[in-house]
Amino acid sequence: MAPRGPYAKGVAKREEILTTALEVIARQGYRKTSTRELASAAGLSEAGLLHYFGSKEKLFEEVLRARDTADTERLGEESDAVGKLGAIMRHNAGVPGLVQLYSTFSAEAGDPQHGAHEYFVERYGDLREVLAASIQHRQADGTISAAADPEKIATLLIALSDGLQIQSQFGLPDEPGDVLDHLIELLRPT
Repeated sequence: MAPRGPYAKGVAKREEILTTALEVIARQGYRKTSTRELASAAGLSEAGLLHYFGSKEKLFEEVLRARDTADTERLGEESDAVGKLGAIMRHNAGVPGLVQLYSTFSAEAGDPQHGAHEYFVERYGDLREVLAASIQHRQADGTISAAADPEKIATLLIALSDGLQIQSQFGLPDEPGDVLDHLIELLRPT
């Protein structure tokens, strides 16, 4: 049963804000987007916008969570996490503002006192686990060398993905997803 009443309206408004924020940040970039602009785009005052999230940090953390959810929904048919990672990297080439938000926020959240620190700890842990399972599946079907340590390869794939997307902000000559595909090809058994 769906929530009803004022609570349901608050949840719906929060989702509307996140959808709007995803669009605005993707288009304008993290640094060029103020909470005032996001509030205006969502039809709220700045105080009204922050009422739904508590702080600017929490708002941007929730934008990243919404981006993760949208990626999962968009690629729902793809069961292979390694394949999904490449598809997400290709999609991200078209939303440089969200890449900028992610790379800036992930660097800032390295500080354990940062409000989004736990989000990144959880996100990286979950992603390593899912990628390691995907690598094990690929090892079982013979498309990745059995000599590769799945957990270490998963960690390297995340580092490669994050690093290539950062480099893409500085004129990387190759499509990040193509570079990932090249590495996966190198991991094939010989």
